[in-house]
Amino acid sequence: MKLLKLLSLVVIFLATGIGYSQEEDTQEREPGHYNNNAFKQMYEEFSTPNQYRSASGAPGPKYYQQKADYVMDIILDDRGKKLMGQETITYHNNSPDVLEYLWVQLDQNMRAKDSKTPLIKSSGAQPADMASSFVNEHMSEGFDGGFNIQEVKGSNGNKLEYMINRTMMRVEMPNNLNPGDKFEFSIKWWYNINNHVNGRGRSGYEEFEDGNRAYVIAQFFPRMAVYNDVEGWQNSQFWGRDEFALVFGDYEVNITVPADHILDGTGELQNRKEVFSKDMMKRYNEAKKSYDKPVIIVTQEEADAKSNSFDTNTKTWKLKASFVRDFAFSTSRRFIWDMMAVKVGKNDVMAVSLYPKEGNPLWEEWSTRAVASTLQSYSRMTFDYPYPKAISVHAKNQGMEYPMICWNYGRPDEDGTYSERTKYGMFGVIIHEVGHNYFPMIINSDERQWTWMDEGINTFVQMVAQTDFGEKYPEAIAPNKTYPLRRGTPKSIIGYMSGDQSTIAPLMTKGLNTFNFGSNGYSKPAAGLTILRETVMGRELFDYAFKTYANRWMFKHPSPEDFFRTMEDASAMDLDWFWRGWFYTTNVVDLGVKDVKKFYVTSKMNKEIKEMMEARGMKESDLPPLVYLVSEDSEDFEESMRKATLDDVSTLQEYIMDNFTPEERASLKNPNYIYEVTFEMTGGMPMPIIAEYTYSDGTTERITYPVQIWKTSNGSVGKVIASVKEITKIVVDPDEETADIDTSNNSWPKRKKLGKFDSFKEKVKD
Repeated sequence: MKLLKLLSLVVIFLATGIGYSQEEDTQEREPGHYNNNAFKQMYEEFSTPNQYRSASGAPGPKYYQQKADYVMDIILDDRGKKLMGQETITYHNNSPDVLEYLWVQLDQNMRAKDSKTPLIKSSGAQPADMASSFVNEHMSEGFDGGFNIQEVKGSNGNKLEYMINRTMMRVEMPNNLNPGDKFEFSIKWWYNINNHVNGRGRSGYEEFEDGNRAYVIAQFFPRMAVYNDVEGWQNSQFWGRDEFALVFGDYEVNITVPADHILDGTGELQNRKEVFSKDMMKRYNEAKKSYDKPVIIVTQEEADAKSNSFDTNTKTWKLKASFVRDFAFSTSRRFIWDMMAVKVGKNDVMAVSLYPKEGNPLWEEWSTRAVASTLQSYSRMTFDYPYPKAISVHAKNQGMEYPMICWNYGRPDEDGTYSERTKYGMFGVIIHEVGHNYFPMIINSDERQWTWMDEGINTFVQMVAQTDFGEKYPEAIAPNKTYPLRRGTPKSIIGYMSGDQSTIAPLMTKGLNTFNFGSNGYSKPAAGLTILRETVMGRELFDYAFKTYANRWMFKHPSPEDFFRTMEDASAMDLDWFWRGWFYTTNVVDLGVKDVKKFYVTSKMNKEIKEMMEARGMKESDLPPLVYLVSEDSEDFEESMRKATLDDVSTLQEYIMDNFTPEERASLKNPNYIYEVTFEMTGGMPMPIIAEYTYSDGTTERITYPVQIWKTSNGSVGKVIASVKEITKIVVDPDEETADIDTSNNSWPKRKKLGKFDSFKEKVKD
């Protein structure tokens, strides 16, 4: 029997041999309660597994998803700032259900003159406002950018009945659509393109001083809503914040623009030789072999030369994409265009950038390199990027994503200089938006319902990719030695989590209904996944489980439960306590050192045991051989105990001599100090206790107590530590990796509260 086990005999004996009788318990019995344990399983929150979604988190044996194929002819009216389209949709009913009608999304109707979106926004009179904001809000008549639906027809040319409810359109089919059947219909439409710089919005145009425009066009066509096994039709209205639930399908899109425009978008260009000049073709072929630096396809000089042409002729760019959930494109005569190849597994992918000269020199130097680095990092964490290209488009004040293409900000000053904030803002947004190709463009979660599955997971992987980018291009982040991560670290979320609970919503809340969209949808879930990876699970277990989730659900529609279950299934870790606390509640992390007591071991019976024995009429001879612990603040403490050693405790030495061989006795340690450390949890959110012990000789030891230490605790747990060396300091969570909202109780001895001036000096040091 080891020494610590012997020391625990006191506790065992008291619990069994000197227990109190029921007659002595005169307190009124409290009523029972539900299981409120933080570690109870998630059966109440999770739906029952079924044939569509299994208990392991994988797609079930009868998992299905619908498919919608599009053939579109699009015309951009540059002078009239209009977009016109004719689309044919082939909808495949792969579900086991009979469908009576179809739902189509009309996102542009959020900008219609009669849109209800402005009416749900709370507002108040501001003491001062930007002139542009004041004019747009109070003096303009409003912009009418909603869809004008000209006709909806079946494949036989007959008109179909339809009903528009704000941003959703219900299309009536002549007959019900049976399982396994498909239905083809067409929609003709047009709308006025918005100025996304002055009027905001995920797509639109920016107009330059010379009268030219750069277009970033998305959500530009009526798109099929999702129908699935979780909720049937996902026909939730688009109010402007929550993004999209979309169906995979094949796209064939012909886009007619002014002849002097440059255009790129989702899919592979089908008529490159028709729309490229000979010089562009030569440079493009060079770019396909350039893995170390971008090749410029259209130079700044060539773009400048077209700035005053305003060609009235047109050119049609033909693009095809297989199994994507959406389509977007960008076009302008002012675009500079560069590309480079990037090896992703066995695939050669083109990293691409489009930008006006206003983006230089920053964009020419770093945009495409950031795209390439991001694809490699995300592929390492998930699966090899399956598409032929990824495009970064410079768009002022924008950050938005679509399959194979995204809009990103980061504009230098007019003289070409830029601040660190502008540079890191550009790096961050490009890495984030390119990363959205994985979440949710391929791992196709429902953004409108679960923002964290899209933005939060992506922000987490973005942090990994940013670190990789800094290691690959140290000159890009100099003089910083590592990429300065901001959003998504556990430390960065403390301010939000410790705020007013009345303005904080659980992560399992529809994004539209949250108070602080950025912190709730992006930062907190990313910080939580970082804690799982770095502190709770470890990188090896986490990365394996995370990659399993990504591969199970690539090109499919996962739910939150599919993620939670897969992470546990692939790691053999019970994480229900984490999902419940971090995602389903607004509980916070607040661990600390509640108390530390130093004990001395003696053969002399202490007062506490004497009183208990007298109360029960027991004699010392009734007890087995015991050693006694006396704390420094006890009445039994004697100064001589400080100098006493375990060799002086006769009971202990007798036991050791009787039960251990000489070899075993030689291996026993001789602790000079016995401590009882009491840790507390006051925030409701359990976490592993990371305790760093500092000893009198200056050495340190770090012990991580698994989170299960709290499994039966009501807020505090104790640990008895037998130490050879004196403990002079204890710090909980020394690296601030658990998002602990209050570190004032994390140290023993407690840190003195600094005055304002001393606090300022400490911040300056940091």
